[in-house]
Amino acid sequence: MGASGWDYYVPYQEDLNAALQQLRHEVFEAGDYYWVNGGDWRPEEEREPLPRSLKELWDDELVQETGTHSVLDVFRVLEPDEPADYSTVKPVTAEEARELLGTGELTRAHVKDFDVFPRSRWVGRCAVLHDDEGNPQEIHFWGHSGD
Repeated sequence: MGASGWDYYVPYQEDLNAALQQLRHEVFEAGDYYWVNGGDWRPEEEREPLPRSLKELWDDELVQETGTHSVLDVFRVLEPDEPADYSTVKPVTAEEARELLGTGELTRAHVKDFDVFPRSRWVGRCAVLHDDEGNPQEIHFWGHSGD
């Protein structure tokens, strides 16, 4: 199947990890992810219903190998000084934003240029987006995951 890109916008909150966990919960509850055991590649009678919990989802060996092609494939937001690691989210720092986009206060208008930020498969990114007055407005999460 290959990796899939994903992106989400959530209302701003200071705790980026709490925002990620809330988003993961909402995506899981909505069933808005790839469920390998319910996929079209299986005969209808062999397809399984969606898991009832994130634990049940991640206990499945096929899911561990293929992922969900969604934000469910990342588990926590790193501190700004931590190196990127598998299944984590690396926040865009103000310094990184200034260096690559010329401003420390990103807005939705900058999102189209986010391909300048280093990224890798199975590592998400997030950025705080500001309104026209410079107030934090929302958080944008994006990445590529799945096999």
